[in-house]
Amino acid sequence: MKRRFFIYVLVFLSLVSFTGDPNQARIDYISQWKDEAIYQMYVHKIPASVTLAQGILESRSGLSRLATEGNNHFGIKCHNDWSGGKIYEDDETKKECFRNYKTAKESFEDHSLFLLKKRYEPLFKLKTDDYKGWAKGLRECGYATNKKYADLLIKIIEENDLHECDKLGMEFIKKGKMPDRKESKTKKEKRKEKENNNEEGKGKGKTKERDEEQTETPRSINIGSDYTVTLSPNRVKYIIAKDGETHYSLADAFDMNVWQIRKYNDLEKGNAIKEGTIIYLQPKRNRMDSSAPSTYTPEAGEDLRTISQKFALKLNSLQKLNEGYEAGNVVRLR
Repeated sequence: MKRRFFIYVLVFLSLVSFTGDPNQARIDYISQWKDEAIYQMYVHKIPASVTLAQGILESRSGLSRLATEGNNHFGIKCHNDWSGGKIYEDDETKKECFRNYKTAKESFEDHSLFLLKKRYEPLFKLKTDDYKGWAKGLRECGYATNKKYADLLIKIIEENDLHECDKLGMEFIKKGKMPDRKESKTKKEKRKEKENNNEEGKGKGKTKERDEEQTETPRSINIGSDYTVTLSPNRVKYIIAKDGETHYSLADAFDMNVWQIRKYNDLEKGNAIKEGTIIYLQPKRNRMDSSAPSTYTPEAGEDLRTISQKFALKLNSLQKLNEGYEAGNVVRLR
């Protein structure tokens, strides 16, 4: 009995190890393919959110056999007009023929071209950012046989704020500016690349390293022509948001996860980012520096969250210092 139980445990652990965390897989998938989806939206006028949601659903966030072995992220079958590579997988019947692509980007492009067929013509009469209409339309036009297909897509889009990608896509469309079709890399690939760069940097002498350690961190650092990263008096890096910024655009610009942008700045999913506001790129501090003032008199309209952003002091720490706070009262900072 004990031996059988031990075998079950081993099997379970091997399955967990093999499949990984599905939530993390989805986060990685969005990070890897959002730029391609936005590019497809600009070129073919298909909502980026819908493209991403379909890819997540059809490929199990890039983990399905069709995706890993055939680069097929959208479950598109061969059909009579297909002359490219083929891969076989059980679906409604055994060993059905699916399209096999050389790269995953080809799959995204072919998915867009596939939807340009006359069968899906009604979809292009909808607004380009109407993800609900597109999700329902795909089901009505027969893209999938699952009656809940539209609901599943909408759920994925709203749970992951994929409509933020549509906003970015619409900005590119309005400006007539084609988005970069960036090379899509997984976090693992990015980490490996960073490790290789670090390896190349070794052996240049410990004297230089000591000099760099002793150099004071500058208050402002220019990142290309787009952003200036500034160090707050409380020693936390931040930038000033520009017009049209979203949680996704900032995460993409600084190679961060969307949850980091939200957590570091006490933002909820639906919170818009206003031009000119402070956005921290790392966690705010639990306490103020000893050289900072001990209290602050709020200006009109300022609440604890606004003051937390102004002083790079964590909101929960500020709330603990000011239990029972009422608007307009002097705020304790330390």
